[in-house]
Amino acid sequence: MFHKNIKLGIAGLIFILGIWQFTEGNIGNGIFLTLLTAIPIFLYFRNEYILLAFLKLRKQDFTGAKMWLDKIKNPETALIQKQQGYYNYLNGLMVSQTNLNQAEKFFKKAINLGLSMDQDLALAKLNLAGIAMSRRRKMEATTLLNEAKKLDKHNMLKEQIAMMKEQMKKI
Repeated sequence: MFHKNIKLGIAGLIFILGIWQFTEGNIGNGIFLTLLTAIPIFLYFRNEYILLAFLKLRKQDFTGAKMWLDKIKNPETALIQKQQGYYNYLNGLMVSQTNLNQAEKFFKKAINLGLSMDQDLALAKLNLAGIAMSRRRKMEATTLLNEAKKLDKHNMLKEQIAMMKEQMKKI
């Protein structure tokens, strides 16, 4: 909604207003405004449109998620590096159903920019392994599958990794 620097400016103004309320003797207002400062700071590190796109993806609403991601006009300047990674990750997940070339670009860019959760990184590498396998690049697919297996600490992708390894034996 707002540029990342504007969010920090808003947080600073709210914090200064809270300090002013403390000096005026309005302790309750000061505490409330100081706590309210956390919202723009949270939205600096977690973009609201990306959060809403994640919620739409959890409900399997790809068009709704695409709508929220399309509201981010210039992701290179409006988002910090991790947010850019998740922006590309979500676009890769949505495009992987239709266009493998574009999905591969999105996933590689997301991995290069960085994803903060190992599960997301494992899923991105698993999708890249699937794309490499469909293009008959067995060595690349094998290394990506092994990396995804190392990153999958909670064994959430265990079945998918095993299924892909079985499919690779047939190639």
